[in-house]
Amino acid sequence: MNIAYWIVAGLLALFYAYAGTLKVTRTRDRLRPMMAWVDRVPLPAVRTLGAVEILGTAGLILPPLTGIAPALASAAAIGFVLLQIGAVAVHLTIEDRRIALNAALIVTAALTLYLSTQL
Repeated sequence: MNIAYWIVAGLLALFYAYAGTLKVTRTRDRLRPMMAWVDRVPLPAVRTLGAVEILGTAGLILPPLTGIAPALASAAAIGFVLLQIGAVAVHLTIEDRRIALNAALIVTAALTLYLSTQL
């Protein structure tokens, strides 16, 4: 289970580290081709969301790696599940039906949550 956690959590962490970094560093114009919803959300909220994703990445990796408060990995995984549920709601309210990536991220974060309880 330990190897499975590191594979799944590592892939999830890579995705959110990348996405969070983009949201923190790029302008709205450079985000728009990838994220159609950025026009409907204030830029400070987009930046905050990116920072939360980066912190969640640290929450998935650092606690199990250091052995300090490993339950925080479960909290980070729960946070990513909730984040994607909110993302699905945003996509559906702007009539964007492309939620396959969000659904895959929900499943991956839920699997990470399960595996983190087995550590």
